[in-house]
Amino acid sequence: MSLRSLPAASLRGTARLPGDKSISHRAALLAAMAAGCSRVDGMLRAGVTQVMLNSLAGLQIEWSWDGEVLVVEGAGRRGFLPPSGGNGAGEPKSLNCGNSATTMRLLAGALAGQPGWLANSTRPDFILDGSKQLRKRPMNRIIGPLCEMGAEIRSMEGTGCAPLALNPAPLKGIEYRTPVASAQVKSAILFAGLQASGSTLVEEPSPSRDHTERLLRWLGVRVEAGSCRARVFPLQEPLPPLIFRVPGDFSSAAFLLAAASVIPGSDVTLQGVGLNPRRTGLLAVLRRMGADITEVDQRESAGEPVGDLRIVGAPLAGTIIEGGEVVDMIDEFPVLAVVAACAAGITEVRHAAELRHKESDRISVLAGELRKLGIGMEESSDGFSIQGPVKFPGGIADSHGDHRLAMSLAVAGMVSGNGVEIEKPECIAESFPGFEQLFNSLGARLS
Repeated sequence: MSLRSLPAASLRGTARLPGDKSISHRAALLAAMAAGCSRVDGMLRAGVTQVMLNSLAGLQIEWSWDGEVLVVEGAGRRGFLPPSGGNGAGEPKSLNCGNSATTMRLLAGALAGQPGWLANSTRPDFILDGSKQLRKRPMNRIIGPLCEMGAEIRSMEGTGCAPLALNPAPLKGIEYRTPVASAQVKSAILFAGLQASGSTLVEEPSPSRDHTERLLRWLGVRVEAGSCRARVFPLQEPLPPLIFRVPGDFSSAAFLLAAASVIPGSDVTLQGVGLNPRRTGLLAVLRRMGADITEVDQRESAGEPVGDLRIVGAPLAGTIIEGGEVVDMIDEFPVLAVVAACAAGITEVRHAAELRHKESDRISVLAGELRKLGIGMEESSDGFSIQGPVKFPGGIADSHGDHRLAMSLAVAGMVSGNGVEIEKPECIAESFPGFEQLFNSLGARLS
């Protein structure tokens, strides 16, 4: 299977995006930990969130769909039950996290303080596993702090990666400084901290996404948060059910922001987009490059800022992205590279070594695929640079199973000379269901 993206004359119209992936993950897990029935509207229905829901079902949490609303019957913060069945060797059935590191890390934190059904047993209560790609993602980042809190968690193959074997235990609060800024690691520790004795503090070298802190505070949990630190206090009362609408995913909006900015004559409005400042680094960078993007009707949902975005095509110039700005747009660098190819001058990315530990080594893989299309991208150990503008012909490129790379290559096709054919585009559905239809409704030519 392949996806063909042909040059687009312009993009025009109004669209609503799928629900925010990061908030959807957290909302589903917190709804399972709540007491009562939660109703989450606008939840992202895609591969990466489905594995979270499947894992919750494996923990004997009941959930269902009422149209576009996710309905979850919460079991309380210590109500998860071990999966039924096993592998025949005395181990419990694995929870399959698919390709989602978010699912694995957040679940590990939430499970760390469960009652411990097999206490004094050499067998693990829970096993977290996933795809070949997920088995390459570093998990020592959560194993260390969760063990420090008192949980028993280990990499079953001794690699520091999945599969993970976990035995819950009584937890104590800790003060932990993460070596890298990571919202997933921070959130895993905070979820564990809800069930610990004493408060739990996480400090980071730079700010990361704060969706967990915002949702917890909205639910009435005592949270003290600063730009690089978050302290959570253990729950004294049950979590209330979640009733709210998930904002549109800014990381999905990024592809429309980029495409409408670089295609002349474009005029696109995106409705109900999440505008959390820890997510909108690309917005600031595009505006610095000269993009014409306006925020309209700003409001709030479950502690998250939300608004509409209007994007009008405009000439862009190169820029430098470095430091804390990198964390605020860590998912958007593949599509930024396409924007850089259309901008006048050099665009340089620094301090982004974390890109080498995503669904793929996004720096190396991105450089290789863009070169196939006629875009010269120079790699460095922690970033890349591109000299633009480039009139490139397009060609055939491989997604490598990375959903963000696949969608970025589709945007490249819209501004290429002859179009781009993307191999293995199925991964797009992991985070952006309806990608092709939405773009085509605005004037793109995807088939």
